[in-house]
Amino acid sequence: MEVIEAIKSRRSIRHYTSQPVSGDSIALIIEAGIWAPSGLNNQPWRFVIVQSKEKKEELSQCTSYARIIKESQVCICVFYHIPSGYNRDKDILGIGACIQNMLLAAHSQGLGAVWLGEILNKKQNVNELCGLSNDYELMAVIALGYPNEKGNSTRHPLEHFIIKTL
Repeated sequence: MEVIEAIKSRRSIRHYTSQPVSGDSIALIIEAGIWAPSGLNNQPWRFVIVQSKEKKEELSQCTSYARIIKESQVCICVFYHIPSGYNRDKDILGIGACIQNMLLAAHSQGLGAVWLGEILNKKQNVNELCGLSNDYELMAVIALGYPNEKGNSTRHPLEHFIIKTL
């Protein structure tokens, strides 16, 4: 899949089939994430993979999007490892790039994924569920599986976004 085609065709997918996602696919998605740029190459991201039905049920209690988590085959919790950081703003931007790489990698494998952010309202609950210290700050949960829907989206024309050319 060409990069621009992947960027333009990737959609947030919130409904999944019951087909399992292989460990190799999960590893490839995370590997794509860790190749994102980061300030001073500090790579401040860390991950918790949630696959068991019981743990997904617990995780689902931390968000109003519980159905998505329960229906997904895998959830990848993306954390900011605070001790690895050097500039919070830049570190969080890098983690955003990491997440985008992961979403594109999932799409390139025929998987559907969605970046869940509302769950950040219960960061501490997720840390406790994952058995993590406060050295880790939840940045997102990526729910994924084989798509059981076709996403759609539109964008404003390019001119809408360009303020001026200097």
